[in-house]
Amino acid sequence: MLLLPAWGCAPSKSQPTGDNYTIEGLLRSAPFFVAHRGSGDNWTEHTAAAYSQAIAAGSTAIEVSVHATSDGVLVCHHDESTLRLTGQDHRIKDLDYAAVSALRADARQWLGPAAPLEQIPKLQDVLDAHAAKHVIFIEDKQGTNTKQLLDLMDSYPQPTEHFVWKQPAASPSYREAQDRGYKTWGYFMDGSDGQFQRYAGRHDLLGIFHNATDDEIGQLVAFGKPTICWEVHTRWMRERLTGLGVQGMMCSNIPYVMGSGAPRTADAFGTGLRAAGDLPSNLNWTAQPVIKAETQSVLLANDPPLSYCLGSMAPAASGTYTVNFNMRWTGEPSAVARAGLAFGQQSDAPYVPTSPGPSGYHVTMDASGDLALFRRAEAASGSTKLATVHTVPPGVGEWMEFQVDVTPDSIRIARLDGGGAGASVDDSSEKGRYFSLCKNYSGQPGVEFRHVTVSLG
Repeated sequence: MLLLPAWGCAPSKSQPTGDNYTIEGLLRSAPFFVAHRGSGDNWTEHTAAAYSQAIAAGSTAIEVSVHATSDGVLVCHHDESTLRLTGQDHRIKDLDYAAVSALRADARQWLGPAAPLEQIPKLQDVLDAHAAKHVIFIEDKQGTNTKQLLDLMDSYPQPTEHFVWKQPAASPSYREAQDRGYKTWGYFMDGSDGQFQRYAGRHDLLGIFHNATDDEIGQLVAFGKPTICWEVHTRWMRERLTGLGVQGMMCSNIPYVMGSGAPRTADAFGTGLRAAGDLPSNLNWTAQPVIKAETQSVLLANDPPLSYCLGSMAPAASGTYTVNFNMRWTGEPSAVARAGLAFGQQSDAPYVPTSPGPSGYHVTMDASGDLALFRRAEAASGSTKLATVHTVPPGVGEWMEFQVDVTPDSIRIARLDGGGAGASVDDSSEKGRYFSLCKNYSGQPGVEFRHVTVSLG
């Protein structure tokens, strides 16, 4: 099997260089990247490990959320409650630091079962490690610790070159931060009720949530100030935003979106960790497919129908390649159950065969044993069947083996177990490099995949 070349965006040529990264240098980059929560798609968010790993992966800036404990210790954590990450429902402001430091942040539901449990870090320890040489976007989530936080920031070398004061655009704390010489980043969810006109003028940098419309993002960019969008998980998000004039990417998936590292040629399910670039079509934690290290597989069992993009394994943009995978149903599939592989997509935008979206192909197996190949046009509500071949009906819990061969002019699909039945078509309309595992139905049973590999030639 050949090693695939590195696809995706390499860091901008104007990306800051050296070992002392400043706000001025960051803003000269186009685009520039900030590790959102320490790149929470890759490491347990807002932990010392996440911040350090994101920087090691090439991020020159990190984003840090801050809360104060009942005894006044500033710690790094996003939520007011510790419930989502620790399983224990406490408000940080009601716990002393000893109690907070005894908790462990648990992101296994999102990152995979091998993700380590991590301590909620003390802010000063994080700043001691990174504030002197990196850019830090810092937010007082409680909104009550302005003086304490600014005093701590002031204690580091050249603080106004390294810290950006982050708050909702309407927050009044920007005045105190600017009085001390800090740049402020005011962020918006959208521009409803005249929020942009009311508050954009007071900030040095502006922010917008990624679910805002193209028109809303364009309105904010038109103020002429550096605009940062959060949270950026995928390369298609990056491309959409840069096309709209957004300069900064508050990025949850730093190693992948920045393009550092070569793609994989085999899945990472056996590691018990989700590889950078692999994401479900639904970005909620509860929709994360279950990675099963013991069987080196991933289980798609959530509703509604969903896909799991294997961005870590994006094959060549053109030419000849082969994708192999195993699949099985964990229970008796219904007559409408179909699952398989989507491929040929031009981007890593979610491709769910049952919903309009990007153009591409998908190959599916159903409960009767029919293996079929479809092509879908951009934003189409339906698909065109290109080929079908009848194979042995799948048995519950029995692994099936599949192969998809793509050349510049043709596609061949085959089921390798039980006789190797297959079909070929001459088609060259969709030659993108991304592919996804797909569960094309609601309800149970779940469908499981393993041994996904891609090779050139």
